[in-house]
Amino acid sequence: MTDWTPTRQHALGLLEDFLPHAGRDYAASRNFDLGPGDRSNVSGLSPYVRHRLIREEEIVSAVRTRHSSSAAEKFLQEVVWRTYWKGWLEIHPGVWPSYRDELTSLTQRLETDLALNARYSDALSGKSGLTCLDQWVRELIENGYLHNHARMWFASLWIFTLKLPWALGADFFYRHLLDGDPASNTLSWRWVAGLQTKGKTYAAQAENIDRYTQGRIRPQEPFASECLPIRGSDVYPTVRLKPRDRVEPGTVALLITEEDLHVESLHLPGTKPVAVAGVQATSDRSRWPTSPLVQGFASGALADGLQRAGVHFDLCTCELESWEHILDWAKSLGVNQVVTAEASIGPVRDRLQVLEASLLRHGVRLVRIRRDWDDALWPLATKGFFPFKEKLPTVLASLGLG
Repeated sequence: MTDWTPTRQHALGLLEDFLPHAGRDYAASRNFDLGPGDRSNVSGLSPYVRHRLIREEEIVSAVRTRHSSSAAEKFLQEVVWRTYWKGWLEIHPGVWPSYRDELTSLTQRLETDLALNARYSDALSGKSGLTCLDQWVRELIENGYLHNHARMWFASLWIFTLKLPWALGADFFYRHLLDGDPASNTLSWRWVAGLQTKGKTYAAQAENIDRYTQGRIRPQEPFASECLPIRGSDVYPTVRLKPRDRVEPGTVALLITEEDLHVESLHLPGTKPVAVAGVQATSDRSRWPTSPLVQGFASGALADGLQRAGVHFDLCTCELESWEHILDWAKSLGVNQVVTAEASIGPVRDRLQVLEASLLRHGVRLVRIRRDWDDALWPLATKGFFPFKEKLPTVLASLGLG
């Protein structure tokens, strides 16, 4: 079983252990789902990257010191896929509230549509009638992780064979995945459903599952004979990214969220941090309870981030009980700036927008520091991944990662 100790030190150890295999070994074996007892063919870094206990550029830099660009191409692409999804969602911000609104509507529908409620409940309790999907449900609940191939198979069977709403499946994943990310999770489910790339769906096939699980899973039940794209809005207005916030010289308070737990690497010229606090929004992922594994990982990761920040800035730290306490905390410090790492679209971003208005009414600026990695790569995610990928060498070189 994978050890998901939620610390930066553990993430650095995972990276070091995986580095020898990040080249051609990974390219040859990455598609195989060997099961929860053997994740040796993948890095296991995704929960740590998702919370930025380890940063993307650190991984890219380390891999490029050990492997040629061609040998490590597949692994490096997986690192930047998450950034691509985040950038695409930033440029198409209407997708996130649309997904949340759809979940609200489905919550109400489950109260009246007893047949849907029964099928949904059976699927979540591992009684869908599809042996492989029921196995993945248990695996996800028990481990907080599924191989990427299994995630696609699961989503395809959920949508096209069980004919359950894609948004309910995305919500189930988001509540249980340790690496659950608003952009990657939502947009990947949309892609399988045929909403993300117009007319293109992903069809799970029994022989494919058999092959890539090396016979560990051999589906016997029939799958959907056709996978037609789900109807839904596939046109969302595009927007330009807002310019980066600029921190002003002087004393500041540092706020840490589970979106970015490496604040010691933030660029804060001319400032003097006087306090560091952390706050969580993990329970905001869904109207239904977030998995204890996810809550535990995020809590442990936040504690680790606070501890490291306290050492780095030589300050006492605290974890605030709720977002509503941030204003009183800032006022008690007498600062006019609260600085945090910019969070991409999702529950933390939603919280920060409310917080920004509240602080501003009391003369305090909320400054969200966008990292160079995000600022360079998010604007490139205007189309599909392959046009994005073609621009990577130039952009990575501009970041000193060429």
